[in-house]
Amino acid sequence: MAVKEMNPRTPGLRGRIAPVFDELTTDKPEKSLMSPLHRKGGRGARGRVSVRHKGGGHKKLYRIIDFKRDKDNVSATVMSIEYDPNRNARIALLKYSDGEKRYILAPLGVKVGEDLMSGIDIEIKSGNCSAIKNIPVGAVLHNIEMVPGRGGQLARSAGAGVSLIAKEGQYAIIKLNSGEERYININCKATIGQIGNLDAKNVKYGKAGRRRWLGIKPTVRGVAMNPCDHPHGGGEGKSPIGRPGPVTPWGKPTLGYKTRHKRKPSDRFILNRAGGAK
Repeated sequence: MAVKEMNPRTPGLRGRIAPVFDELTTDKPEKSLMSPLHRKGGRGARGRVSVRHKGGGHKKLYRIIDFKRDKDNVSATVMSIEYDPNRNARIALLKYSDGEKRYILAPLGVKVGEDLMSGIDIEIKSGNCSAIKNIPVGAVLHNIEMVPGRGGQLARSAGAGVSLIAKEGQYAIIKLNSGEERYININCKATIGQIGNLDAKNVKYGKAGRRRWLGIKPTVRGVAMNPCDHPHGGGEGKSPIGRPGPVTPWGKPTLGYKTRHKRKPSDRFILNRAGGAK
């Protein structure tokens, strides 16, 4: 994917960097692989806002993605490369030799008409999927399982690519884009190659309205509010926040305050955290 800088004919186009959809081959998705998507507006099961700045946005349908890649030893042909409104990566429609169709995340370099496969004895090429024990060290991977059979959980966004740097017994060591190194069971599946749409990170929306189309509401600074609405609010004119450090609307510190209190079971598999910390 490439991006283009728009001519500033209007204020909304000034500063906008838009994606180019040259890699897409169709604008008609596979209806059998689509399902309704209920928009919650950032609200939980009790109907209360648990995540702010969400709501509205354009109506869209969910594309059912095959993150498990569990249809082994059956050849599939890439039928199309399509746009997915629910993610920044492109998706590829596969048609298996038995007639079944599935969507996968579109790897970099995969073209329409190419044959892909998942299983044990596969060719080491972009888009094929196998257990990590069958993939050579040094390969770039995406859509990596954390538990065998659960489906890919790591490296699923546009441009993501994880390096397989070593294998030790029942575990492999992978290096994530963040710099984190962690152990993964060698029986976990991963897809070979890097995800396409590398320029997704370079897109600039250009105007607030485009963010609203995506279901993202405006974020208001605390110092612009009244004191009854935010601890930073109040004062005459432009005033400092008036306390030792910035806080959330509920008084919790926002800089250097750890919000992840419980240790997760998967923490024992982290070899080096992002930034080199143990």
